[in-house]
Amino acid sequence: MCGIVGYIGQKKACPILIDGLLKLEYRGYDSAGISTIENGYISNMKNKGRVKNLFDINGIDDLKGTVGIAHTRWATHGKPCKENSHPHMDNSKLFSVVHNGIIENYNELKNFLESNGYHFISRN
Repeated sequence: MCGIVGYIGQKKACPILIDGLLKLEYRGYDSAGISTIENGYISNMKNKGRVKNLFDINGIDDLKGTVGIAHTRWATHGKPCKENSHPHMDNSKLFSVVHNGIIENYNELKNFLESNGYHFISRN
């Protein structure tokens, strides 16, 4: 089972999101990641392993955005790795998504998206 955190407010989102993930880490600890809006663009930072590994990412302390989502993953499908960690970004890097659980019809969705030019970064 995974853990999902979101924040919209006046404070820097990154510390709030990471604190939330630390509180939810029992729900998953094979990878973690956050996406924040930074100067009109999405910054997506993620790492394999426990939530504390997010602190190893260069630039994570420089995030100033006040809107973001975060996810801690316990792999039920696909290998535990950075590529399979959430949040996932779309090809144009206009949005970032997280989800909980297995998407049962992922093959049909993946085939449709690939036939329309989408390139997947995750391994599954």
